[in-house]
Amino acid sequence: MSKIKIHDKYFEPFIPFEEIDEAISEVAVKINNDNEGRTPIFLVILNGSFMFACDLLKKIELPCEVSFVKLASYEGTQSTEKVRQLIGFDEDIAGRTIIIIEDIIDSGITMENVLGQLDSMGAADVKIATLLFKPDAFKKSYKIDYVGLEIPNDFIVGYGLDYDAQGRNLKDIYKITDNN
Repeated sequence: MSKIKIHDKYFEPFIPFEEIDEAISEVAVKINNDNEGRTPIFLVILNGSFMFACDLLKKIELPCEVSFVKLASYEGTQSTEKVRQLIGFDEDIAGRTIIIIEDIIDSGITMENVLGQLDSMGAADVKIATLLFKPDAFKKSYKIDYVGLEIPNDFIVGYGLDYDAQGRNLKDIYKITDNN
């Protein structure tokens, strides 16, 4: 891992894939144990969660279903604090267990929007699995059931996370730096 440049910003190595994969394994074990005897629907929040979802679902031993919703709340490096739904969720979830797969929870605004929608659709039980959690940025009070890694409130890219549509394909996670 070495320093990289995306658009006009520089990023330094932060979390290597091996650490990411270990955290995903721990989350998978907890999900498998907590949901034994159930057939949950995993709701993947796109675009950022695609890598996390792929690696997590390979480790899930439960019978399950997978669906996707595409949301957007960032422009550049800043949250707009407005959630736009780009691809909707149209499954019948009344009485079902839903496990939301999210790449990162920072302010919590996007997830609050998703939780409200799932509640109005009659989900019996909703759990949240996030790869990354920024406790210093979190502004909400709902429970996050499965957290891979807690990180500081830095802007990051890689492993599904982007900066203006680039960097999602990076295997490792990088954080923004002021140094060139």
